[in-house]
Amino acid sequence: MRARSWPAGTWSEGLRSAPLARMLSALMALLLATALSGCGAINRVPTLEEQAKSAWSEVQNQYQRRADLIPNLVETVKGYAQQEKDVLVGVTEARAKASSVKVDAGTVSDPQKFKEFQDAQNQLSGALGRLLVTVERYPDLKSNQNFLALQSQLEGTENRIAVARRDYIQAVQAYNTEIRTIPGRWIAGWFYPESKPMETFTATRDADRPPNVKF
Repeated sequence: MRARSWPAGTWSEGLRSAPLARMLSALMALLLATALSGCGAINRVPTLEEQAKSAWSEVQNQYQRRADLIPNLVETVKGYAQQEKDVLVGVTEARAKASSVKVDAGTVSDPQKFKEFQDAQNQLSGALGRLLVTVERYPDLKSNQNFLALQSQLEGTENRIAVARRDYIQAVQAYNTEIRTIPGRWIAGWFYPESKPMETFTATRDADRPPNVKF
């Protein structure tokens, strides 16, 4: 039986087409990898922005939790120290002012509104600190079970506020760095022109630790 023979032209074309096919496959793989990498870079700006906004929401939640505790704290202290009227009124007014500051996702990109929010919360922290100092004068109040429960909740809330602020600051730093450096700056300009740098908390005295509310 004679072995089957292939036309010389067909064999030589097959040899030439094999390297070409491998080259085209490699090129397609490179283009796909580049496209996927580009998508990741393009998505990084909105991803970091959403992370920062989520961290901001947590800051708001924890400050609101503190505000919700204050009325009961004031009433409890009032029952034992009615003569501390000025201090009690100061806390109530500071809470009302802090609660009246309207904040939303856009606040973080508005320097004036953000400063207003931070100043109001700082004033409330100061007024609350002054109230807690007066408690030292009232041993019966310091042993009251309702007050002790409020004290524990307040201490935990202050710790959560500190953590939430830290996480927000880190998220904002990552986002702001991305939209101010290349290639993130280019990507933000091309695809997300509405993206703006976000504000962050400025350091205050003893800002690295929550207020001490132990008695």
